[in-house]
Amino acid sequence: MANAVVIIPTYNEIDNIERLLRNIFALQRAFHILVVDDNSPDGTAQKVQELQGFYKEKLFLLNREKKNGLGTAYIAGFKWALHQEYDYIFEMDADFSHNPNDLIRLYNACAKDGADVAIGSRYVTGVNVVNWPMGRVLLSWGASRYVRFITRMDIYDTTAGFICYNNKVLRAINLDTIKFVGYAFQIEMKYKAYLKKFKIVEVPVVFTDRTKGESKMSSGIISEAIFGVIKMRLQHLFKK
Repeated sequence: MANAVVIIPTYNEIDNIERLLRNIFALQRAFHILVVDDNSPDGTAQKVQELQGFYKEKLFLLNREKKNGLGTAYIAGFKWALHQEYDYIFEMDADFSHNPNDLIRLYNACAKDGADVAIGSRYVTGVNVVNWPMGRVLLSWGASRYVRFITRMDIYDTTAGFICYNNKVLRAINLDTIKFVGYAFQIEMKYKAYLKKFKIVEVPVVFTDRTKGESKMSSGIISEAIFGVIKMRLQHLFKK
């Protein structure tokens, strides 16, 4: 059995999911995959079920009744993975913005180099983003700078969603207390790991915007990140 599982939340990713799963399973290091699907009307879950016949005991599917946000999808996936006792648990997007080959680099950062959290970072060595309009690059980069300033975390890509966690990190964080569901979910998870003094490293990756399917970004997600970070920081300060 592989000691690492990649959690991939999906909603209407029929154009990407089969190719992504096959790419991950073709890697030299063995990974299991859990797809958490939010009742995609385009047949994403049905395609995963079909592929389970080819990847028995490696590919798993968690069906949810409706679209409840990225954060809740990951929390459901984390709980499943912890119950299965995987050592390393990954977050990864379904749209090829994260290169499957980089899974091995994140894994090695934790399993070989001793990191507790390895972040696939777009900004630790500059700005490594492909196919984004300049406005979105500036928004994302600025958001990470803003979060870094507010939280005092020494992390360049605070909103990154390509991550490897040692399972002890997720066991130490009370997942039921995670409040945010969009970009702010990624920030909150890093912040809670930071407060517990886990070793967090950033591994430089190139982020490539999706070429198929539709982005799930919304103004509500951005607003949650901007105002949620301030609230999160104040709550921590007042608890001291």
